[in-house]
Amino acid sequence: MADKYDVIVIGAGPGGYVAAIRAAQLGLKTACVEKWVNKEGKTVHGGTCLNVGCIPSKALLETSHKFVETRDHYDEIGIEVGELKPNVAKMLEFKEKVIAKNVGGISALFKANGVTALEGTGKVVGNKQVEVTGHDGDKATYEADNIVIAAGSVPVEIPPAPLTEDLIVDSTGALEFTEVPERLGVIGAGVIGLELGSVWKRLGSQVTMLEALDTFLPMVDKDVAKETQKLLKKQGLDIKLGARVTGAEVKGKEVVVKYSDGSGEQEQTFDKLIVCVGRRPYTKGVVAEGVGVELDERGFIHVDDQCRTSVPGIYAIGDCVRGLMLAHKASEEGVMVADIIAGHKAEMNYDAVPSVIYTSPEVAWVGLTEQDAKAKGIEVKTGSFPFAANGRALANNAPEGLAKIVADAETDRILGMHIVSQHAGELIAQGVIALEFGSSAEDLALTCYAHPSTSEAIHEAALAVDGHAIHMANRKKRK
Repeated sequence: MADKYDVIVIGAGPGGYVAAIRAAQLGLKTACVEKWVNKEGKTVHGGTCLNVGCIPSKALLETSHKFVETRDHYDEIGIEVGELKPNVAKMLEFKEKVIAKNVGGISALFKANGVTALEGTGKVVGNKQVEVTGHDGDKATYEADNIVIAAGSVPVEIPPAPLTEDLIVDSTGALEFTEVPERLGVIGAGVIGLELGSVWKRLGSQVTMLEALDTFLPMVDKDVAKETQKLLKKQGLDIKLGARVTGAEVKGKEVVVKYSDGSGEQEQTFDKLIVCVGRRPYTKGVVAEGVGVELDERGFIHVDDQCRTSVPGIYAIGDCVRGLMLAHKASEEGVMVADIIAGHKAEMNYDAVPSVIYTSPEVAWVGLTEQDAKAKGIEVKTGSFPFAANGRALANNAPEGLAKIVADAETDRILGMHIVSQHAGELIAQGVIALEFGSSAEDLALTCYAHPSTSEAIHEAALAVDGHAIHMANRKKRK
């Protein structure tokens, strides 16, 4: 029998590595199992997020955005540049450097905090036992008083469009294109599809997005979704709603996609096709039969509000449990679970988890949409403010978008904040804090904001909730 630990974490993604570090900081003997191997055959930490998801996609989003900004908008503000062209090879090289710095940072944090890194595939084989199969096939069994399953998720594959190397790819493959495809198809106009479609559209692709739903971004407040769709269409993204893909056939170096929409059966040819229809929990084989950990029909591990499974001492966090599949949600769950294991009282406010789409402009939201609130029978009042009336946004040459606040009509309590703008992913933190502290719209309205700043749009939206916005015509009169 190998070493015994207080805590063994399976998976070193944003949920797992944070849980392991937090547990070690609290004085618990901790190990973290990771099977991810990079191109050089070395075990790396960080999971999907750092290796093939959040971080590398943002590197390409930022570089492609800088390219378009330089090419199309610098002249507007008095900066003249010569002929530009994207260097995809260097962009990919930059992306790999960003990945290396991030995953290397986690390994350093493990060492600094005394977390034992176990290399291989982890499997719960008993309520206090984890079997680790090394990359060489050798097996070792470890005991732990507590086990945290943080196995993450993988892209969903669909039968009509089976993955074909370098032609029909998932989100991982879409980050590896070595040249800009002339015609790019994207199945799914959700968060991942919009981000990847934006990257390659900026670099020169003709991008067509096929979305089966009739509604664009249904999880986003309608006003923000409508504005976002308008802005992305203006950028040249061809977003086809109600387009259900029925087949994809590889013909030479092209992909012929068949889909049905309101006009009947359609066909379109692409040089590359990205499948972005969501993700599913990676739980198959993570827990041996007979252990007692319950899964639902979709493969998610059943947990309570504090991420306890049906077996005492076994927890599960992140993408393999209910809730939003977001790295920061997983990280906070990891902290909560580690605190609980250490004997502290801890909980997580799932009503204050922000979401961000890193297009340009960015889309961010937290809490209830106006539509969600009304569906719950809550009478609401709302306030919106356009960034076109914000001095800093105009000075930044980024006047697109709006900020919207949803508040309870009776109590004035802020229920949600929704933004589409430059740096919306940063601005939304104000909404998260407001929800965490139970702020009213008046609280934000009475707050002194720095001028000039794009944050002032949030201030004005809060003022607009009661018709008191300063820098726009008001429909209501101050009482």
